[in-house]
Amino acid sequence: MIKGLAIATIWVLDPDRAKEFYTDKLGLEARTDMRMGGEDGMRWLTVGAAGQPDVEMALMVPGPPGMGPEEAEAMKRMVAKGTFGAGAFHTDDVYADYRMLTARGVEFVQEPQERPYGTEAIIRDDSGNWISLTQPTQELDMSKDWG
Repeated sequence: MIKGLAIATIWVLDPDRAKEFYTDKLGLEARTDMRMGGEDGMRWLTVGAAGQPDVEMALMVPGPPGMGPEEAEAMKRMVAKGTFGAGAFHTDDVYADYRMLTARGVEFVQEPQERPYGTEAIIRDDSGNWISLTQPTQELDMSKDWG
């Protein structure tokens, strides 16, 4: 039986830069950084929030084993263009985190704005992915039309 999400993939262009961005700038912790299949094998690099040990994000460069060279290059172009949203991080204080992350050099494509589900700012990572930084509303009415 499925118990929950354990690992989600974020496609990145440079694993070293991505590791630095997600750990040094966003404050996530590095979980795993190893080669699978020897020195030239695939790099398995994961990060996660300190208070959430059961969920990790794999920072993966498009390519083998799941993609051929042509597909990998197309995916890299799409990542760099900012085509993909990598998910949403929850926060208790989006305004304080916005100020702190801006001071660390994180690029925001949207300053904090009020939404029906909470207050949201949008980050662009060093590869081009956008990520929602959301302070959820305490009482979220799921029957409400958000459109």
